[in-house]
Amino acid sequence: MKALVRKRARITRVRAAQHLLAASAAASAEAQVTTLETNAAKLASLRDSLTLSEGPISGAVMQNRGELALRLDNARHGLAGAIASAKATAELKVAERLEARQRQESAAKLDARAVQALAAWTEARMAAAFRPKSTKISEGDN
Repeated sequence: MKALVRKRARITRVRAAQHLLAASAAASAEAQVTTLETNAAKLASLRDSLTLSEGPISGAVMQNRGELALRLDNARHGLAGAIASAKATAELKVAERLEARQRQESAAKLDARAVQALAAWTEARMAAAFRPKSTKISEGDN
């Protein structure tokens, strides 16, 4: 009985560690999504800042700004696939974290039941040790 309690406690500790790892992976994946989205927003902001100022400008300046704008747009559009992939990964990691949490809670319940069963078993054994022994009266004594 005690071995069962120890085994259940070990399983509970393992499940808690697995949940912590899954939560860490989910947080990391969500941080990756946030980073990529922030980078895309910065690229868009940088692209928008390439507007032409009023007044005369040379063709070379216009060509350089146009080329830079094109490169920024390409980089931002290239991030779209990475962002979609990171979001899918983050959703998967969140689902894995929830599953790990459910396994952790299930193991904790089993551990609590095992501890409760051990306590009841111990109490029953102790109560049995203090029961008065019944004395048998032989038929010939009457």
